[in-house]
Amino acid sequence: MKKCALLVLLLAGLALVCCAELATILPELASAAGGGLTTEEIVAGLKEALVVGATNSSSTAAKNDGFNLNSAIRIPFPQEAIQVKKTLEDAGLNNLVSQFETSLNRSAEEASKKALPIFKNAITSMTIDEAVKILRGSDYAATEYLKTKTTAALTAEFTPVVGNALKTVNVTRYWTPVVTAYNMARAVSGGSSSSKAIDPDLEAYVTGKALEGLFYLIGEEEKKIREDPAARVTELLQKVFGSALRG
Repeated sequence: MKKCALLVLLLAGLALVCCAELATILPELASAAGGGLTTEEIVAGLKEALVVGATNSSSTAAKNDGFNLNSAIRIPFPQEAIQVKKTLEDAGLNNLVSQFETSLNRSAEEASKKALPIFKNAITSMTIDEAVKILRGSDYAATEYLKTKTTAALTAEFTPVVGNALKTVNVTRYWTPVVTAYNMARAVSGGSSSSKAIDPDLEAYVTGKALEGLFYLIGEEEKKIREDPAARVTELLQKVFGSALRG
């Protein structure tokens, strides 16, 4: 009987210690629970925030000039071939350079139309532990989670989409004359073989820049949801980010 009583006291003590640690480690969840929010609601709210951010970002990026006229994410001339750009501009072929850069951004805009389903699939895999870390994290914690979890898969999915998009907007129509004009300018100026242009992998370049731009936009959306009540467009977002994050 004494052993049973001792065991009960031991278990009760452990329970109290665990509860104390939980309240220390997860103050937001403890506060949320006091405000009527369950852990499931918090996880659902974080997932919904990511879906809202991904939806808005994908829609923005996929619009005509979504990349091209947004200085924060516009895809520039490939750095590996920057000498090509300089040579063409020196030769007065600025218009050709501009057309080529626009075609790169059109490819990213086209590829962005395929992004949302991929983001949504990744968001559904979020665990409670991951949600807690995001809840306690920085303004971009959810975006960083998404980037960590999905970059490899998104790259694999995006690459063929970008490849098809490059064909759709006919990037080679501009890239081929760009390289040709550069080589001709080199020949006329007597350029050495060491200055020969590098032909970058445009598919990989645009894919990387497209994902970089999308994650930037998602990060800005997440920051708005965390800081601006008007950006919490659903009741669940208002509950989670209006109560839990202030806890």
